[in-house]
Amino acid sequence: MTKVDTLKQNMRIDGMECKSCPVFNTFNIIGKKFSLLILRNMIYNSQRRFNEFLNSIEEINPKTLSIRLKEMEKDGIIRRQIYHETPVRIEYHLTQKGRELRPILEQMALFSLKYCCDQIFENPDPVKVSKISANSFGKYRV
Repeated sequence: MTKVDTLKQNMRIDGMECKSCPVFNTFNIIGKKFSLLILRNMIYNSQRRFNEFLNSIEEINPKTLSIRLKEMEKDGIIRRQIYHETPVRIEYHLTQKGRELRPILEQMALFSLKYCCDQIFENPDPVKVSKISANSFGKYRV
């Protein structure tokens, strides 16, 4: 019996048998390299254009960005909108499903701020760090 088979036999939520782990399923949707950074830039910086992502996400290349945007569109996280102008303009927008990932990003950031503040800040002020909450991210810019 594989680990997956064991998990399927044991995992139940509200009396319903799971065919996969919900955490693993979410990870498959947003856990690929750069996907969370694309989401971060869409949520916090209102970025919508291919070149905005390309210029602001370290180490991403055009091929990988194109693949991630297509995957995120296929998964219903973003939608692609084409504007028939000269030149043609393409923008990406978060769907409701994509917007609902914001609290996950905020919790990831809060975890890092709480447990890794020396890696986040030049000179962390423990008093200020202890007061950071999800509301602090309204001012967050990448």
